[in-house]
Amino acid sequence: MISLLAQYHRISYGSKFVQLRDYQQQSVDAAISHFKQSTDSAVLVLPTGAGKSIVIAELARIAKGRVLVLTHVKELVAQNAEKVGLLTAEASIYSAGLNQKSTTGKTVVASIQSAVKNPQKFDDPYSLIIIDECHRVSPEEDSQYQQLLTHLKSKNAKVRLLGLTATPYRLDLGWIYRQHYHGKIGNPDKAVFEKCIFELPMRPLIKRGFLSQPKMFDGLSAQYDFSELTCSATGVYNESEVNSLLNHYGRATTAIVKQLIELAKHRQGVIIFAATVKHADEIMAKLADHEPALVTAKTSREDRDRLINAFKAKQIKFLVNVAVLTTGFDAPHVDLIAILRPTASVSLFQQMVGRGLRIDENKTECLIIDYAANGYDLFYPEVGHPKPDSKCKPVQVHCPVCDFANIFWGLTDDDGDIVEHFGRRCQALIDSVQGKAQCDFRFRSKACPNCGEENDIAAKVCNHCQAVLVDPDKRLKEVLQQKHHHLFKCQTMLLEADGDRLIVRYIDIDGNDFCRYFNMKTTAQIKAVFALFIFPHSKTPGLKHKQYSSATALAADSACFRKPDLLLLKKGKKSWEHLESIFDYQGRYQTQPDNID
Repeated sequence: MISLLAQYHRISYGSKFVQLRDYQQQSVDAAISHFKQSTDSAVLVLPTGAGKSIVIAELARIAKGRVLVLTHVKELVAQNAEKVGLLTAEASIYSAGLNQKSTTGKTVVASIQSAVKNPQKFDDPYSLIIIDECHRVSPEEDSQYQQLLTHLKSKNAKVRLLGLTATPYRLDLGWIYRQHYHGKIGNPDKAVFEKCIFELPMRPLIKRGFLSQPKMFDGLSAQYDFSELTCSATGVYNESEVNSLLNHYGRATTAIVKQLIELAKHRQGVIIFAATVKHADEIMAKLADHEPALVTAKTSREDRDRLINAFKAKQIKFLVNVAVLTTGFDAPHVDLIAILRPTASVSLFQQMVGRGLRIDENKTECLIIDYAANGYDLFYPEVGHPKPDSKCKPVQVHCPVCDFANIFWGLTDDDGDIVEHFGRRCQALIDSVQGKAQCDFRFRSKACPNCGEENDIAAKVCNHCQAVLVDPDKRLKEVLQQKHHHLFKCQTMLLEADGDRLIVRYIDIDGNDFCRYFNMKTTAQIKAVFALFIFPHSKTPGLKHKQYSSATALAADSACFRKPDLLLLKKGKKSWEHLESIFDYQGRYQTQPDNID
């Protein structure tokens, strides 16, 4: 067990004394070690409530050159400047929201909105740029952060860039870093930062008392079911579809609010995350007798400050919001979090929960109720892709080539065994002639018709020969224009045993069927079944399969295999013949009428 003395590192400045927790010192050491060896941008990942501002202040203290700290809200500007002043010389503040615009100090803490409007105020070279809540940085060249970074790098090409965040993942981009120090790939194409150099999980902070103990429950009195809604590729739910669904949940909303009122009698502060503005208005109406406050993206800065300050002063108990209090908001007394909105992101779920995990006087734990049935465990690792199914959970899948333990979305049985996973490519970074490179094993892939090389199922250009991979809709259209071709839209797949023969029966939405037949008498025939059926239909690619010796045994395990979305058939002399099974298809032929000749 780590002694209490080992958990802190004491720092003095003048008459001030500040103690860094051990993990804060470790993150500082990681940054120092990295920047001694490299000028590559880097990320530190620390959970909400871990004290990122102290880490920032310590880095500002030990930096030899000037330091610029950037963030997106005035509350964090003030908080970071305050912590810098505890450890070293007082920081200059450049923020219109705080009515201060000074850049004279060794350390400057600025809001990105104010700084990007006057880049010439930051012409004096900086040695280190630190971005708090760095997951908000976009890679787009015309974004505020990129515009300012371009200007700052023009004044010092060797300036170091460090980001801090609790959630290094964006629904629209994926991971914000290119690689992780644990030896895994991040985002090879659109990363904002080069490397994650330190990451601290939430669980040990709770165990050691640095964060409040969370008590998590699914909806206790009622629950919304958002599972039928489909989010966009960036994980965003359509507001009109959410409102339409919620129109049928009036009784559930009434029951939920009634329960929250009852629970709040023994709570200091309640934050409610609503799904939409219309939903928030409905909740506010049901809380009318309890003087709640509502904050949305359209709330004016003055009203927002007034309402949040009243909430922090405990003059308001219920604070309802729509997607605006997930970061940069600190109210330690909050001890009830009610989540009434869907999210496809583990990170966003953890950000919402994090609003209630700071420790405070007279607070022993935080009650967290997920009324939206998001199904996340607070300690889930971020997977790096939106959740493909509401029942999914993170599963560990070892690569059969390099044995790296990948984390993918997947489904498990009652014993915890994986019955399906949605991983595409191994995430391991391995040594190569060119240095570190991503393991090339693909759990799911499509072959390039030009060179035969495996590619990601969504790839448009072959990663090996650079040939353009034909759009599946374009290719299907060309094939279907030929005579005697048929596109079979598979709704269900059944496996049947007929003696030594396996029958794979595909059924479409109208009840029509198409069958494929596989003999399983000889060793060669069984090997063919593996290549032609088991391998492409497996729900757990990359994992070792049972050695099937009979059609009966294979049919009994039908739940282990996934159906294709489409079958491309060609009319033979006597019947339709199978040309190709198409998996993971998204396109017009899912809904368009068939082209049948």
